Amino acid sequence: MNAYEIARAEATRVVEAAYRKAVAAGELPEGTIPPVAVETPKDSSNGDWASTFAMQCAKPLHMAPRKIAESIVANLDLEGSCFDTVTIAGPGFMNFTLNQGWYEQAVRGVFAMGENYGRTESKKPEKVMVEFVSANPTGPMHMGNARGGVLGDCLSSVLDWSGNDVTREFYINDAGNQVDKFAHSVEGRYIQEIKGEDAIEFDASWYQGDDIKALAHDLVEQYGDSLLEKTPEERFAIIEGYGLPTNIARMERDLKRYKINYDVWFRESTLHESGYVKETIDMLTAKGATYETEDGALWLRSTDFGCDKDDVLRRANGFYTYFAADIAYHRNKFEKRGFDRVINIWGADHHGHVARLKGALDALGLNGSERLDIVLMQLVKLLRDGEVVRMSKRTGKAISLHDLLDEVSVDAARWYFNAKPDTQMEFDLGLAVREDSENPIYYVEYAHARICSLLRALETDGVTVPETADLSLLSGEAEKALIKQIAQFCEEIKLAARDYDPSHINRCLQELAACFHRFYTACRIRGEEPQVAAARLKLADDTRMVLKNGLKLIGVDAPEKM
Repeated sequence: MNAYEIARAEATRVVEAAYRKAVAAGELPEGTIPPVAVETPKDSSNGDWASTFAMQCAKPLHMAPRKIAESIVANLDLEGSCFDTVTIAGPGFMNFTLNQGWYEQAVRGVFAMGENYGRTESKKPEKVMVEFVSANPTGPMHMGNARGGVLGDCLSSVLDWSGNDVTREFYINDAGNQVDKFAHSVEGRYIQEIKGEDAIEFDASWYQGDDIKALAHDLVEQYGDSLLEKTPEERFAIIEGYGLPTNIARMERDLKRYKINYDVWFRESTLHESGYVKETIDMLTAKGATYETEDGALWLRSTDFGCDKDDVLRRANGFYTYFAADIAYHRNKFEKRGFDRVINIWGADHHGHVARLKGALDALGLNGSERLDIVLMQLVKLLRDGEVVRMSKRTGKAISLHDLLDEVSVDAARWYFNAKPDTQMEFDLGLAVREDSENPIYYVEYAHARICSLLRALETDGVTVPETADLSLLSGEAEKALIKQIAQFCEEIKLAARDYDPSHINRCLQELAACFHRFYTACRIRGEEPQVAAARLKLADDTRMVLKNGLKLIGVDAPEKM
């Protein structure tokens, strides 16, 4: 139950009815009026909801907005609605004040839905795929993957809670140049470990990390020097056959530690092996979207889609590019697997790839412009004591996801990385481990634990959360503010799904925790008159449930003790 949706619909209904009544009475002219606009104002001192309908109607009705507002308010019938009063302010703002029945209904709604509070049924549910992280299996995951992982996972959750059928997918780039380079890198370290570092010059373009040395060492332990007797092709196949699955398993392990579990791990290599890439590019050629140059390379007419240059799909040597495979992969998502909408979480440095991929899908008749959405996330800056952190103390290299989770809790990492994607974020390692109100994740978790502690203490007195209570007693300012924030939770999930921005949930939970702490300071429960205590206890337990649901939604634990 979305109490905010109920209030919005009620405000719309009574204003529309009042306008029709005023027209019938000859007080307002009949005209082509816009939809009634209602919203929650930032400052609720004048009312809980506000409508600018009178200003919207000034032009089509050729009247002063204040006069329109006065006529509408005079004809309002609030009987059976969730509003007590409507007042006029300024040039014609109509301010609505919620009645006590709305607050009581909001509290009952949480109890009725319990662990499902916040879930809604979409009027137009979609089959949605969210593809995120999709790191090359050639090394450990970095901070960009850490941020993209949380954004993709949390976005998947809010889309699911909004009534959609959601699939989480990891695209494994196990084909192409990066895999060749990976195998050569491991091969080079393998030869060096057996014959010494001077035995082979390690190419500067190869992967330089300690993880490559570790894989080479594993191969030495398994095969000794026997791989040197193999043909280059045989040796290459063994190295790739060991290295890629090992790295993919490590990725899956680290992501599970990070509380990310994918529905599908999709291998790029299957697109090449099945001929699906070639088939896709042949389809583009048949539609006149490609051209071949004298050297035999095949190009996509990307400039036809508004891009600044065309893109090669098949090189002169006959090998298909990563971009060609990416087009085929997205055709597979829409055409073969039938997703209505596909959402990709990409780093901001991939912004130039968006238009050409959508254009290629449009050329294939798949309406990529409408059905493919790209969320571009900005960079992550790690800070410690105000200084930028670039290296891991353990490895001396850039900090990986694995390194990060050794330093801060998974919950803290998930909370902080679930930030607004289009802003560069600063991750303060010191703040993330602090146990005080300055640390937002601690502040929110503490609110949940505080309520659980209260429930345990009352239980020792023989008092439990009542199934029913006189909710009309929840009429104080702190109580009403807490109830409004509880109701806001459902709205924030809807907004998070609409904006592809799950950080809405973080902000909502922080404000909910603050509202609870204010309520708990202003409104006694233990030792209060029984009926009042029962109503307040029910409100506190509702708060606990919403905090728990919200933390679950973003993959964070709701501790009962701290």
